Amino acid sequence: MGHRGRISSLRRVVPAFVAALAATPALVWPGPSDAAHPVPVAAASTLAVRSPDLAAGQDIALSQVYDRSGCSGGNISPALDWRHPPAGTRSFAVLMFDPDASGGGWWHWAVFDIPAAVRSLRADAGDPPKHLLPPGAIQVRNDFGFLGYGGPCPPPGPPHHYHLTLYALRLSRLGLDVSASPAAVAARVLANALAEAEIVGRYGR
Repeated sequence: MGHRGRISSLRRVVPAFVAALAATPALVWPGPSDAAHPVPVAAASTLAVRSPDLAAGQDIALSQVYDRSGCSGGNISPALDWRHPPAGTRSFAVLMFDPDASGGGWWHWAVFDIPAAVRSLRADAGDPPKHLLPPGAIQVRNDFGFLGYGGPCPPPGPPHHYHLTLYALRLSRLGLDVSASPAAVAARVLANALAEAEIVGRYGR
């Protein structure tokens, strides 16, 4: 993936996040690829997320893969839509994290202050110049060092797992701006989450 001045890793700054990823069942709308893998039902929330571009437990398509550092994908953030947010939801956030990356993990995307009335993100919303995010939504720099979405691009070896998680939040605004680190966004998100739902994809080369 290359090296740069690393943002504080998830395990150091938000240790509860990794535990939550392991302990919280993935909540997705079942589709054809899910038939052999029943989706657990969480008692606390019916929040559910799905993507036409990213199937739970499946390989991530080349269109979502990073387009530099030895990778040659489209670097298009996946389209998402969701339903059944819990009562009291005032905004949403989306985080994409690779816990298998060296150095404590790798942030690929962090979007927050998505208005409560919104129920979807368009494909390629993670490309800031295209202005496809809902009004008011903010995305920060990923661990590649630029604003918006940076797709999977692990070093050659076993596939990595990419946790794309939607959060329903009790706050309409997190009080952060584009200068915030993804780990800072995650800390604020976790402190104010009412419910979460995720899709975990994999990619290797």
